[in-house]
Amino acid sequence: MSDLRTTPLRDLHVELGGKMVPFAGYEMPVQFPLGVMKEHLHTRAKAGLFDVSHMGQVIVFSNQGYRAAALAMETLVPVNLADLGKNRQRYGFFTNEKGGIEDDLMLANRGDHMFVVVNAACKEGDVAHMRENLADCSVEEITDRALLALQGPSAEAVMSGIVSETADMKFMDVGMFDSDFGELWISRSGYTGEDGFEISVANDQAVAFAKALLAHEDVEPIGLGARDSLRLEGGLCLYGNDIDANTSPVEAALTWAIQKVRRRGGEREGGFPGADRILDELENGAGRTRVGLRPDGRAPMREGTELYAAAEGGEVIGKITSGAFGPTIQGPMSMGYVPSDLAAEGTRLFGEVRGKRQPVSVAAMPFTPANFKR
Repeated sequence: MSDLRTTPLRDLHVELGGKMVPFAGYEMPVQFPLGVMKEHLHTRAKAGLFDVSHMGQVIVFSNQGYRAAALAMETLVPVNLADLGKNRQRYGFFTNEKGGIEDDLMLANRGDHMFVVVNAACKEGDVAHMRENLADCSVEEITDRALLALQGPSAEAVMSGIVSETADMKFMDVGMFDSDFGELWISRSGYTGEDGFEISVANDQAVAFAKALLAHEDVEPIGLGARDSLRLEGGLCLYGNDIDANTSPVEAALTWAIQKVRRRGGEREGGFPGADRILDELENGAGRTRVGLRPDGRAPMREGTELYAAAEGGEVIGKITSGAFGPTIQGPMSMGYVPSDLAAEGTRLFGEVRGKRQPVSVAAMPFTPANFKR
């Protein structure tokens, strides 16, 4: 643990009874005394506070303004950024020449520059990738700010008590606001399927800000364990598990994130790494597809479980990439990849668990409805 990096909230996590574990090179809380199950349910019912300061925060700036920075970034992602409205954010992903996903990320138009949030395990590579390929832009990694996520139905009431304007924000709005804790960079987004906010705050204000949020009776600290089960119930991908450098956005069922303007016949068709494969799959389909899966019984089918079309015999036809027990749905849930002709909801498959094949059905995602503020 002594070789791991820490976030500005590390000592507060310990003070609150957090069980600290290694994650993406950081010492992070996996759970607090409430326990993973109750933390999960509390976030769904009220509000949970997550430390996501291990994520990368990056500013991309062009002397020619936001649109120039956006057009430059469009050479790396298959997303319409040039037409993204001011103070709006979009989900996207870096693709490689094979059409695989190098990382998924959030990209925001903050008026005169772009704000990018990338995954912790990929951030050094992502920053280098942007610096190498965005030649006419400056790429500044922000290292003096923490990042917190406040998620759940009570998030608006809690957050608007600190910054009143946040009550007027809609899902995927972003803004920069003055507060008693200095300037806060806020997006109305998250990784739980619930309404909520992600808030960037200066390192020297992070603990005071976190304590102010936790002082509200509806807010509890939440660890990585519940963060994972919440995002899985929400049908959200975890990079390195559900998507990776060999998985295309079409295979990953992320085609909703590729706008028409970047597809065949669009005004800015292609022009990103792996475009030939991705555009072809958009038109003709991919051989495999990410799906939701509901195992029979109560036991989860976890990452790496091999899938078969029959209870006996036959070859492996797919694999589970994430699996857990869903506290909200009171049952096991998984996601994974299956041949596209076996991806219809209700299709019966079999997962091999400890040498025995157990029934599992293809299911719609998200497993629990999203509560974003539209």
